[in-house]
Amino acid sequence: MISRRLLRIKVLHLLYAYFNNNEEGLARYEKDLLYSIDKSYDLYHLFFVLLLDVKEYAASRIELAKNKRIPTREDLDPNLRFVENRVIRQINSTNKIFQYIDAHKLSWAYHPELIKRVYQDMVESEAYHKYMNAPVNDYKNDKEFIRIFLSEFLVNSDLLYQILEEHSIFWNDDIEFVLSMNVKTIEKAKAENIDLNIFQLYKNEEDKEFAKKLFRMVILKHQENSDLIQANIKNWDVDRIAQMDLLVMEMAVTEIILFPSIPIKVSFNEYIELARFYSTNRSNAFVNGVLDKIIAQLKSENKVQKAGRGLME
Repeated sequence: MISRRLLRIKVLHLLYAYFNNNEEGLARYEKDLLYSIDKSYDLYHLFFVLLLDVKEYAASRIELAKNKRIPTREDLDPNLRFVENRVIRQINSTNKIFQYIDAHKLSWAYHPELIKRVYQDMVESEAYHKYMNAPVNDYKNDKEFIRIFLSEFLVNSDLLYQILEEHSIFWNDDIEFVLSMNVKTIEKAKAENIDLNIFQLYKNEEDKEFAKKLFRMVILKHQENSDLIQANIKNWDVDRIAQMDLLVMEMAVTEIILFPSIPIKVSFNEYIELARFYSTNRSNAFVNGVLDKIIAQLKSENKVQKAGRGLME
């Protein structure tokens, strides 16, 4: 589930923490790195549970309306399309979700206001009214509405961001990415299946080792890579360069030299994107120019040895 891009982001965050307060040692920060990755997987499961909680809230509203003193015709014959959504039924049948939730004691029980707010935003939306009143009631429409629920209603929920930020600092930059993985899970669902095919935390063991090795080697190669970067910065005072820019470049150099299976172009583009997102407005062009020079130097000194997939450009 976790992409290499998110792994790089996680490593960048922990490197920033380490270099600004390394009193607790490398082992503690490596542990925090793996913990932060695990927290993304928590969020993946929590988003499915939030959808189920909203469905249960909608069902409870229907029951309350039926028990009014003087119910309307609509109260007695409600539109059940959302509460009977076939994809929600598949999520509810996916034991892996509930096993994970139970094992990690995850729940929205302390945030009924979020469930209510998401429900209200949903029922007031044009997409909801279109779905509930569509002439065709089939799996395809059910699936599309759940995609909208995840990619629009939750992505745009300020209350959701506020609550998650209060719960874990490791979730600050995860929400949109993780929701995109929930959406991909839904997109792969098929009408004939009883449950969903849930993503694993890591695509493979290689990804986990990638994160651990990248984090450790940036620290171990810190002085060597700092010297290399400084040698390629003309007319710049290193003390005035944004720390994030320097960390991004150190990560890029480490990856280019020490990960032979990753093409140079892939590493280059990934770290330009990180600089654009996490540093100053000028970082993109600055990091681009410096890394370009460093790569040229490393190639000329025969310090870059690629193999397998790493040879692809």
